[in-house]
Amino acid sequence: MNIALSITVLAAIALLLGAFVLWRRGGHQKQAFLMVILALIAMANVAIWTVPDAEGTAPLDKLEQVDDPPA
Repeated sequence: MNIALSITVLAAIALLLGAFVLWRRGGHQKQAFLMVILALIAMANVAIWTVPDAEGTAPLDKLEQVDDPPA
């Protein structure tokens, strides 16, 4: 799961950089805007999995606890 989240963050950064380049070239304004929206959605998904709740545990931590069998 850590690899998937890392790839998602890298993809979001690439989308933001690509949107900036596309916007600076002057054309395809709509596509650049949609790339920014997609990057924000990807980052929100990563935040949902990694930001701890009021109890101090993140959903990713709960998922890893389920994967580990009791000793």
